[in-house]
Order: sequence, then structure tokens, then C-alpha cells
Amino acid sequence: MAETFRAVWVEEVAAGKFDQQIVERPVAQLPDNPLMLAVSHSSLNYKDALSAFGNRAITREYPHTPGIDAVGTVVADRSGTFAPGEILLVTGYDLGMNTAGGLAERIAIPAQWALRLPQGLTARESMILGTAGLTAGLCVEKLLEAGARPEDGEVLVTGATGGVGSIAVALLAQLGFRVAAVTGKLESADFLTGLGAWKVLDRETLAPFASKAMAKPLWAWAVDTVGGDTLFNVIKSLAYGGGVAACGMAAGAQFQANVFPFILRGISLLGVDSVELPLERKAAVWEKLAGDWYIGEQLDRIAEDIALEQAPEFLARLHRGHGIGRYVVDMAR
Repeated sequence: MAETFRAVWVEEVAAGKFDQQIVERPVAQLPDNPLMLAVSHSSLNYKDALSAFGNRAITREYPHTPGIDAVGTVVADRSGTFAPGEILLVTGYDLGMNTAGGLAERIAIPAQWALRLPQGLTARESMILGTAGLTAGLCVEKLLEAGARPEDGEVLVTGATGGVGSIAVALLAQLGFRVAAVTGKLESADFLTGLGAWKVLDRETLAPFASKAMAKPLWAWAVDTVGGDTLFNVIKSLAYGGGVAACGMAAGAQFQANVFPFILRGISLLGVDSVELPLERKAAVWEKLAGDWYIGEQLDRIAEDIALEQAPEFLARLHRGHGIGRYVVDMAR
């Protein structure tokens, strides 16, 4: 077994100032957890960028290695759950938050955080999806469980150029829905139409609804990855009996609300969590993403492959809000 491994290392170098670099770490310094993986691929998420720039609501103590996603081969498992050489997938729980994360060549985690890589997905594809794909899949599942059908009308997706949003656009389009994709990056309209978006809208389209108790019903259903007042502007503009799957808070954790859309139009607010979701529920959604919901060539449209050494640069890009699609970290590059 290798005695050292490369990892992204975030240190607080001055009060409130954080530095991100690639270091060699001793394997012996990993957490004392039973399952060790040799990571082949990871991915970058907005939560990783927050951790990398010192957000203590995400990560309490530094130095730290971010990375809430990882896929890799079992090196050892003292719990006896997995055999050496098996390929496992890990998303969420405490990985990359307060437990050394997947932006490293080795991780050590509790065995109950991992599941076997679903048949039908390569390791790389699983990280193009990652937490973002799992979350998008959960959002779509929520809408379908609430009764969403393609013939109902358009489905709005906010934050559509982000990881969750772009995968939600591709998945909904493949399932036959007409997707209205909302973004603050209209220069990426071709990217979104290439994923199957029916139309692309500027995020300012929703801004006039802020002063109204209700808006004209425009969309049958929605996936909101943004939160804040954007979420309630979406709720105000849903058609009777519609619903929104809400999974993000980049625009804030609070919004100004009233009960009118819920009572007068029967609107449903469908909360989505992918972090602490029981492993069997995660596994069920991953099986769909690898099977009936496999989005095939769209995965390559969404993904940009980078080396571990590039991770600090791309984390900074995400932190500034400049990310498009998904960034896959290939440890072999």
C-alpha cells in the first residue's frame, strides 16, 4: 500500500484567509475509519468551494481536504462489508465536510457511507453525476411521485447551468418534458438547448413577481436549485396543482412568502435532501440513473475533465459563481 497520497489541502493562513494547494499526505493521517478507498475520480461541487474558502457552516476545522463525492477501489475494509478490489461510490454524509474528502487519492470512511458502483455506469460517469446527479434524480422522482406528466405543460429549472440544474434539464428532457431553463448566464444558452431545454430564460424573468402576491400561472412544475426569493417567485407562477422540488439555497435560506399559492392553487413545495438520505434510497436512485434514466451522451456535454492539480483553480471558479456543468477530477491525469 502506498504510504503517501496527493490531496487538496486547505489551510487558514491568516484570519479569514484560506489557501488551497496540492500536498503529499501520509496515509497514516487519514481518519481511523474501517473502509479505505483508492480514489480514481471525484468531482467539484459548490459545497466543496465553500469548504475550500473557509465556510465554517460546512467545515468547522482546518486544515482540511474537501470533496463530497468519490469513486474508487477498496484497499481494505476492517468492517468486512466489502472485498478488496470492489469499486464503490460515495456521496454525501460527512465526506468532505468534517471528514477528509474525495479530492484526494485516498479516503477512509465508515462502510455504511458507500455503495457498489451500479452496473451501467463507469467510474467517470458516476462522478459526472455525483451529488449533483443524485440530487437532480431525487428532484425528478419527487415531481413524478407528485403526479407530473409531460402533457401537463412546461417544467421550469432554475440555476440551469449549474451541476444539479444541467443534469435536471437533461433528465427531464429525456423523459419527454418541455423544459424552460432559467440562468444568469445567457451566453450558455446553446449549452442548455444542447441538453434538451425547450427554451432558455434570463433569471430576471422571475424578478417582477417579487412585488406580487401571486403571478400568472406559467409552468406546470419546477425544479429550484437556487432558493431564497427565487424559490417563492417560482411558487407564485406555478399552475394549479403544480409543485416545485427545492434543493438549493445559493440565493439564501429564507424567502418572503404568503399562503395564497398553496391554498388558492394547491401548490406543493417538495423538499429534497441528498446528504443524509438513507443508503438504500440513494442506491435506488442510482440504479435509475444507471438504467432507465441513463442520459448517455449528454454526460459528456455536461462534463469537463480536470487533473487534481487543477482543482484549486476550478474551486475558485465555482466560488465566484462562474461554473458551468460538472467538473470531474481524474486522479490519473
